[in-house]
Amino acid sequence: MRLFRLFKIASVASRFGLDEMVLEHEPSGRLVRLANALQFWRDLSTPRAVRLRLALEALGPIFVKFGQVLSTRRDLMPPDIADELARLQDRVPPFDSALALAEIEKAYGRPAHEVFAEFDPTPIASASIAQVHFARLRDEDGGHDVAVKILRPNMLSVIEHDLALMDNLAMLLEKLWSDGKRLKPREVVAEFAKYLRDELDLMREAANASQLRRNFTDSALLIVPEVHWDFCTSTVMVMERMKGVPISQIDRLRAEGIDLKKLSAAGVEIFFTQVFRDGFFHADMHPGNIFVAPDGRYIALDFGIVGTLTDSDKNYLAQNFLAFFRRDYKRVAEAHIESGWAPKDTRVDEFEAAIRAVCEPIFDRPLKDISFGKILLRLFQTSRRFNVEIQPQLVMLQKTLLNIEGLGRQLDPELDLWKTAKPFLERWMSEQIGWRGLLKTFKQEAPYLARSIPQLPRLVHQALAQPAKADLQPQIERLIAAQRQQNRWLAIIALLLALLVGALFV
Repeated sequence: MRLFRLFKIASVASRFGLDEMVLEHEPSGRLVRLANALQFWRDLSTPRAVRLRLALEALGPIFVKFGQVLSTRRDLMPPDIADELARLQDRVPPFDSALALAEIEKAYGRPAHEVFAEFDPTPIASASIAQVHFARLRDEDGGHDVAVKILRPNMLSVIEHDLALMDNLAMLLEKLWSDGKRLKPREVVAEFAKYLRDELDLMREAANASQLRRNFTDSALLIVPEVHWDFCTSTVMVMERMKGVPISQIDRLRAEGIDLKKLSAAGVEIFFTQVFRDGFFHADMHPGNIFVAPDGRYIALDFGIVGTLTDSDKNYLAQNFLAFFRRDYKRVAEAHIESGWAPKDTRVDEFEAAIRAVCEPIFDRPLKDISFGKILLRLFQTSRRFNVEIQPQLVMLQKTLLNIEGLGRQLDPELDLWKTAKPFLERWMSEQIGWRGLLKTFKQEAPYLARSIPQLPRLVHQALAQPAKADLQPQIERLIAAQRQQNRWLAIIALLLALLVGALFV
């Protein structure tokens, strides 16, 4: 079976000239061109990026998803290939309804008609990993209209099989391709494998949906369907059925009286709220996963891919965006080095000059025409020269930002992204380094201080009461440092109390 699949991959690669694409600039390039001349039946006049896309489509849904992931790695891919791979669509015919019913019975231990009051055997949506059916819960379970997402049968074995072949091909590329070590194809395949295995667990997707819903409870901007946990397993996910208009149907939105300008600005606000307030964002915000409710709110669907950001990531992004729009390229370079993503020995002046060279042309146009996603892309491309490790979560963020920008400007060509985003960036920075940040840090540290401060005198006494030994010196130094830290916190507490008392008597 694996040998047959490997033969098919080799056949497709040869038919679309992928060997020529990889090896044309190698020392053996002349041999490749000679081989091409002998294989006169191949038509290589089509652009290389198109041939790569067609080859991945010919190899099936797992390779299509791999191409979609590659399209987000613009720090690795040439622009023409990344643009073409972004056109890949995860269009897969639905699997047989009898198999869907069998999967439900396997998941619940009873047939679908005993689980649901109604179940529509015709799927409403289908992709490479799963498909969705509409249903209604029984009255004793609430009688709600629901959407039932069912994993394709036997997906794990198919995926593991193709992932093993991808890893073998990546290892071959690393050995034969001069760019193999720099581009690290095996690491890219490993990253894709992790992302794909996560999608295979629908309990994980349900948890993502639940978290996003909690983050936007009572939101005036975004609706997230409720998860019905009693009916969720690793292969079946049941959630609230959402009713709205696909956001790609702009004429229909206009006919229903939706304010497109307001909708466009709300999309950007939702994105930056997820990023800078929550550090948890929906990372697959293409038009197929977004509907609009009758009241004009966004409806998010499909939570298989989410991104998370640490406080360090958010600080990096906020500082970079603000510095970019102030044209403070030195600060951009310094932020990279301070974050640890650029080597410590990187020369700030050289990095600053490289960033200026790629970014100055962007600012020759109005702010409303500047693409945040393209800024991140240019930054990634420049960073490659300075051995900057591009973090996976930022690649996912850049892909999502491009989706949001494209969607926002499709709804409102005059959308000023900077005007919409700037308040979020400035507010977040204020919360990190202003008095709000001080109070937040104090709240986080308060439980630790409450435990440790009363113990300090006893620990100091015990250390001093022991016989003087050289190996006690480090302990004493640590205790002295802790005492100093205590004194600093006591001073901050005293200051805050003084400010509070002063405010009460003003």
